[in-house]
Amino acid sequence: MTTDHPRMYFKPGPPTTFNASPDPTLLAFHQRLPGYAPTPLVRAPHLAAALDVREVWVKNEANRLGLPAYKILGASWAVYRELETRHGPFTPWNTLVELSAQLQAHLPLTLVTATDGNHGRAVARMAHWLGLDAHILVPEDMVPARIQAIEAEGARVDVIHGTYDEAVAAAARLADARHLVISDTAWEGYERVPGWVVEGYGTIFQEIDQQLAQQGGQQPEVVAAQMGVGSLAMAVIQHYRAPGRATHVVGVEPTRAACVLHSLEAGKLTEVPGPHASIMAGLNCGNTSPLAWPYLQGGLSASIAISDGQAKEAMRLLAQDGVVSGESGAAGAGGLLALLRHEDAANTRAWLGLTPESTVLVISTEGATDPQAYARIVQAGPDHA
Repeated sequence: MTTDHPRMYFKPGPPTTFNASPDPTLLAFHQRLPGYAPTPLVRAPHLAAALDVREVWVKNEANRLGLPAYKILGASWAVYRELETRHGPFTPWNTLVELSAQLQAHLPLTLVTATDGNHGRAVARMAHWLGLDAHILVPEDMVPARIQAIEAEGARVDVIHGTYDEAVAAAARLADARHLVISDTAWEGYERVPGWVVEGYGTIFQEIDQQLAQQGGQQPEVVAAQMGVGSLAMAVIQHYRAPGRATHVVGVEPTRAACVLHSLEAGKLTEVPGPHASIMAGLNCGNTSPLAWPYLQGGLSASIAISDGQAKEAMRLLAQDGVVSGESGAAGAGGLLALLRHEDAANTRAWLGLTPESTVLVISTEGATDPQAYARIVQAGPDHA
């Protein structure tokens, strides 16, 4: 068990309820993508015991549409909606081959984005499916395995000598009529596409609701949400802080890239300058998306920043429950472990309404995107964290 002391923030007063109206065609769109199947929702008894709750459900996104992360859900929907906005309306289609045929008159088109790994690979996969080009910009601390995975999708990859946030700025400068920027973070004047990315993640929660009903599970009292720029957490809040739901949402970030937590403490968007040195690469962001910010500020019951050691502990614990979860993927579980086992955990449990009879949901957002690092971490004991 790690003894790292986490940095925490608790929202004063009850979290806000949000009205969100997801596109009713979203799930049907994803069902038309190659290899669609709902990802598993599995019980995690070892994690439940560590958290001292009755049941933990893990939504395992280690294999989503043939990719090792959930990001393809948001990237595919955003690409489709942006292409339709610019070059539609499309005639009815059943396969991506039929959709691609409707884009031929508009070629060449290049999809552009910045990424810490999974989002860029998802955008590149969508470009490959549709016969488009892809140009992906990555920060200089990107591990080779993730760069190679993006290149294997047929994309051009450029390494930006700087942080993820500097890669985002560089990608934004490439936008023109034939270069469509598909970013999962927003900035002034650019919110349409990131909004569709967030909306695309809604398929996860439609699946979870169906799976809990099928498996006899209860709706969770607490959901953990990893936070980089905040897009996934925004999607979690839209679903679980909707009218009629009383679920608490806990946001989790790396200690060295806790831009949401710092913003919550300051009461306004606050940058955390780089470098953002953390193994939780997909969460190494210095700026919160302004699109997500109102939801995070209003809808999070608590926020916590965790160390690499706490993420590693969660990876090993999830592995005991049969879930292969990468460094960013396990961060949500790591945050709950840190939040519910510190010296004032009793008050935290009371604030979140957690008892030994409670149900908790964790989203494992990625599998082993760096297989060598995953094997090294999971095989190591706590003393080698």
